[in-house]
Amino acid sequence: MRVLVLGGTRFFGIPMIRELLAAGHEVTVATRGRTPDPFGADVKRLTLDRTEPESMRQALSGRHFDVVIDKIAYCSNDIRSAIEVLDCDRYIYMSSTAVFEPKRMDTREEDFDPLKKELIWCSRQDFPYDEVKRQAECALWQSDWAAAHQAVAVRYPFVIGPDDYTKRLLFYVEHTMRGMPMYIDNIDRQMGYIRSDEAGKFLAFLVDRPYVGAVNGCSAGTISLREIIAYVEEKTGTKAVLADTGERAPYNGEVEYSINTDRAAALGFRFSRVRQWIFDLLDDYIAQLR
Repeated sequence: MRVLVLGGTRFFGIPMIRELLAAGHEVTVATRGRTPDPFGADVKRLTLDRTEPESMRQALSGRHFDVVIDKIAYCSNDIRSAIEVLDCDRYIYMSSTAVFEPKRMDTREEDFDPLKKELIWCSRQDFPYDEVKRQAECALWQSDWAAAHQAVAVRYPFVIGPDDYTKRLLFYVEHTMRGMPMYIDNIDRQMGYIRSDEAGKFLAFLVDRPYVGAVNGCSAGTISLREIIAYVEEKTGTKAVLADTGERAPYNGEVEYSINTDRAAALGFRFSRVRQWIFDLLDDYIAQLR
């Protein structure tokens, strides 16, 4: 298949493209051309600005792809620019579990229905992240284009791994090891995560699966920040400094939740359990900081 990837040159885009290439797909990567990628001549490349409709139009008009994976659409205006220019048979949109209002234990795809929410055409800066992602899904699913193009919206929670450029989980490891005060408002809440390589592989897996609609992706099980910090303390002989005056932690404000992935399992994809790999990741972070 001819697959266009909008974005994809860092983080879980790397294992995603590797998986696509291993499966024999012809991959074209469209980015602003600022971030080097490791794929050499194995992929084709287009240069565009995803936030500029005219740039999208100039780069993509007249080109047909079997599948488009859109990793960098954030808002309803981004979806509109895709709908107006993309010529494809299947469209996979990288959404987020942030769309749920709010997440809860055993959060299922039907817990957010974008057909029942008022669509507002907006840019990325118009609302907080969770709302612009909701509006992006509203724009997608309230259009006739979605059904005609076998659309899928993939919803992930926090994606973490050794290549995580956001360094959000690393924040807790570093602050614990260095004795740097931090303010955490949800330390005992159980939360879900997805490993970065599996996040990429699941997107690639969906390319040729007969599924249309929203689908969750998440590692099985949950873990609390207190458990994560306790592991770092034990491994390093340090003690976390928790204080109301400390630096605000990245996951503050998150409710307790888990993400149901029964739909993904029914398609044939099973995610690993978070407690099978997160401690190895913490060991990697600890080694980096020593």
